[in-house]
Amino acid sequence: MRTDSSPGTLPAREHLPAATAGTPVLDVVIPVYNEEKDLQPCVLRLHDHLTRTFPYPFRITIADNASTDTTPDVALLLETRIPEVRSFRLEQKGRGRALRTVWSASDAPILAYMDVDLSTDLNALLPLVAPLISGHSDLAIGSRLARSSRVVRGAKREFISRSYNLILRGSLQARFSDAQCGFKAIRRDVAQVLLPLVEDTGWFFDTEMLVLAERAGLRIHEVPVDWVDDPNSTVHIVKTATDDLKGVWRVGKALATGSLSLDRLTRPFGDDPRDREIMDVPKGLARQLVGFCVVGGLSTLFYLLLYSGFRQFSGSQVANALALLVSAIANTAANRRLTFGVRGRSGAVRHQAQGLVVFGIGLALTSGSLVALNAATSDPGHYTELAVLVAANLAATVLRFLLFRAWVFPDRRGDEEQPTPAASPDASSATYSTAAPLPQRRIVHPQHPTTPYDTTTYDTTAYDTTQFRAGEAADGTWGDATMRLQPVRPHDTDPGDAR
Repeated sequence: MRTDSSPGTLPAREHLPAATAGTPVLDVVIPVYNEEKDLQPCVLRLHDHLTRTFPYPFRITIADNASTDTTPDVALLLETRIPEVRSFRLEQKGRGRALRTVWSASDAPILAYMDVDLSTDLNALLPLVAPLISGHSDLAIGSRLARSSRVVRGAKREFISRSYNLILRGSLQARFSDAQCGFKAIRRDVAQVLLPLVEDTGWFFDTEMLVLAERAGLRIHEVPVDWVDDPNSTVHIVKTATDDLKGVWRVGKALATGSLSLDRLTRPFGDDPRDREIMDVPKGLARQLVGFCVVGGLSTLFYLLLYSGFRQFSGSQVANALALLVSAIANTAANRRLTFGVRGRSGAVRHQAQGLVVFGIGLALTSGSLVALNAATSDPGHYTELAVLVAANLAATVLRFLLFRAWVFPDRRGDEEQPTPAASPDASSATYSTAAPLPQRRIVHPQHPTTPYDTTTYDTTAYDTTQFRAGEAADGTWGDATMRLQPVRPHDTDPGDAR
């Protein structure tokens, strides 16, 4: 898997400026290989649709994957005749390679692609990209498997598609419904960080991109589509399916070993509501509860197996103590890594020592339950012992979680020294001091891009009181109407830092 560097963490999502002079808002890529017959009708139909219905500037880019027929000539002809059309020639095949190359070089803030056969109804194009323009989502995909989708295709392809998505759900825990529908879009700022992590250059490119984005916590918007399958498709199903399964294994292995730096795709404070400090709602409690329950369930099974094994050659008290000791060490290590997200060796010995104290409390509860059972009956059965121990372990589990959360693995981020706020700006710098401001939502009118009007709303407690509207200079004159007010984030030390 690739581990090359990336531009850094993603900025907070915001509504995109809709009319930057000379730059299209949307770049639709059409990857083609030997499509001399279908290319021109496809481009003309797509261009007509975008001209009539799309409210922002757009571009159509033809990405030729080393075609050997007259496809390059058709692409150049369309580029010559239609101002919004560009052609790009690659000397190597591969849909993923074409998308990576064109998307990486594009200056449009929204990047999309669709298959040349236009199997998807074009009326879904604006709903596909609208959540990306508005700042709501990071990626958007068309789904043929959504309940409200209307699909016409053969039983063979339907079976293969649904089976493939079931494999993704079972092996990679994917939650999106349709990985390979040829109708997707992504924000450029996301693509610049995500694409260097995607290794595949063929048909698995889509799946790998979506899996990594989902694992990194990015928002994927799904649009139900109307789809009519192309019976003349040249896709080799067996080879594609084999390559996809190899890709599933490769990505699954990389995720399991942690060789992918998905932390590059994190967003700054304020973009995710789960990052906000809310009174009476402990931070991360829901996720920690789920992780603790899963680890606890597995630990209980492990403990019972150990107890049953030790009981074969020792008394109940000794078997309980040994089983609880071994399972407690494993439980502390698992909760440290999976539930509370503590990584590295720093503090590991101290955490295990504290975990042993928690183990002692659990030992007292379970041993006390066995003492009470033996006092009640002189010869309790094995299954009776197990039932009593399960009940005692449940009580010990609740106490263990509370001690882990409050004592062993406390959230100390709130105790960290807060950075000194930036000095109040003068009127010429337009740099604002902040206390974790909410991300901006700035809109430029699509029909009047030079009109200096501003719909940005501000949290008045987050900015210095010296404020003026976007596009207005300190002396009251109007400058560039698309000037953006950049808040200083909590972790910034230099207001001019490009992060």
